[in-house]
Amino acid sequence: MPKDDTKKDDQNPNGQENEKLKNQEMKDKKINEYGQAVLENNPNQHKIHLLSVIGEIEGHEVLPQHNKTTKYEHVLPQLAAIEDSEEIDGLLILINTVGGDVEAGLAIAEMIASLSKPTVTLVLGGSHSIGVPLAVSADYSYIVPSATMIIHPVRMNGTVIGVTQTFEYFEKIQDRIINFVVNHSNIDYNSFKNLMLDTNQLAKDVGSILVGEETVKKGIIDEVGGIKQALAKINEMIDNNKKNAQASSGGEV
Repeated sequence: MPKDDTKKDDQNPNGQENEKLKNQEMKDKKINEYGQAVLENNPNQHKIHLLSVIGEIEGHEVLPQHNKTTKYEHVLPQLAAIEDSEEIDGLLILINTVGGDVEAGLAIAEMIASLSKPTVTLVLGGSHSIGVPLAVSADYSYIVPSATMIIHPVRMNGTVIGVTQTFEYFEKIQDRIINFVVNHSNIDYNSFKNLMLDTNQLAKDVGSILVGEETVKKGIIDEVGGIKQALAKINEMIDNNKKNAQASSGGEV
């Protein structure tokens, strides 16, 4: 007797629907838990990974539950996966951070800077303290007009031993931050250090507050713009990247 395939055909639409729901749930979970998504509904059909860096950068110590945090143990593996993926074409990073753990922040910034795929950062709200290296770590950076950047010397929490070696260690950490920013932006070493040590801008404190356009004039951020400009830029960079790869491949043949 011939087989009856009616049941299989009837179940197929439901199976596809369940698969769509499962994929949507996974996307929603990534957004809710990690602030991550893949943007793929663009005319260019590029797959752009969206990563958000918000709140405080959490390092080796777990912060209180009421704190909004970006956990470096979540971000670092994700960046490695983006580099390894053949599907992801580029990375867009949204930043609104008060700063946080210096070592964790620098680790994330170094990972972003070492990616071979096009990267763009967009500063929203603020990118303070160790958030400054994060903002300049991408191939191109944007800041919205109302966003701020606070640049100040390295600070330590907890007990600090007041000896020469401790202050030398502070200086080395500070120097690493300055060099990273200088190497990934258009500001020079002395100009950035002067902003960091300015005593006139912050009441009862040392450092500088820069707003929107000021960060571009100082050479820290590339351009003032929002999500529209950031998406247009990353898509343009991906197109150029693919054209260069095709040209290189054609040249070898």
